Amino acid sequence: MVHTVMRQRKERAGFKLLVIALAMGTLLAGCSSTSSNSASVVDRNAATAKRTPVTSGQYVVKPGDTLFSIAFRYGWDYKELAARNGIAAPYTIRPGQAIRFNSGSGGTRVVSSPSSKTTVTRRPAGTVAPTPVMTKTVSTPSSSTTTTVTQVPASERTAGGWMWPANGVVIGKFASNGSLNKGIDIAGDLGQPVFAASNGSVVYAGSGLRGYGELIIIKHNDTYVSAYGHNRRLLVREGQQVKAGQTIAEMGSTGTDRVKLHFEIRRQGKPVDPLQFLPRR
Repeated sequence: MVHTVMRQRKERAGFKLLVIALAMGTLLAGCSSTSSNSASVVDRNAATAKRTPVTSGQYVVKPGDTLFSIAFRYGWDYKELAARNGIAAPYTIRPGQAIRFNSGSGGTRVVSSPSSKTTVTRRPAGTVAPTPVMTKTVSTPSSSTTTTVTQVPASERTAGGWMWPANGVVIGKFASNGSLNKGIDIAGDLGQPVFAASNGSVVYAGSGLRGYGELIIIKHNDTYVSAYGHNRRLLVREGQQVKAGQTIAEMGSTGTDRVKLHFEIRRQGKPVDPLQFLPRR
């Protein structure tokens, strides 16, 4: 009888140890999974930064889109995208139009026929002479603007016309490995002025590109465009001519987690390091 009781106690003790071991194993496994998840770093720019030119499928134009914003979003040079789709200058597109990325034949087609009230016509203002490939000069548009111009010191300009788009510390640098930042990030204060980095035409002003918040894109010539993201307020409109040093926006945190300016320069649709163009501080 005594032996039987002792044996039963040992069995119960062994069972408890098994349950505890299983519980601890499950807990450790859960901790391991949780730790892994919490330690992972989320690249907030990945939605746009990893973009390489899309060469298949198509995009259906939505109200507010421009050919420049579509080309910027999908890593294309706007002239090449226009040529692929048979769109002639001044590059007018409308909602419902299909923009092809593949090399199929034929021009673009309208997927749906929006009413005349919803038709959106977008076109760049003016024509700017192209920049030679081996130089970093930027031509000056001939047309003028009535918008108040905020000038910055001449010492911050380069011979080619590029200047810093904001005052502040660079907190994020360009990465050329195709997986990180496609420009630079400049820290600043909420509402501080954002400047046009060179003369040009505003070809996009809005919040339709995911990951950029309130965004401005300026076309400087047939080779270069620049982009200014995460603004609090936009002070220029599409089609407007701007001068280097003109205030075009107020710095903000739209589409990101802190106040900063995200600044890009793209050559024929491909991101390049802005620090190669901006004057040294």
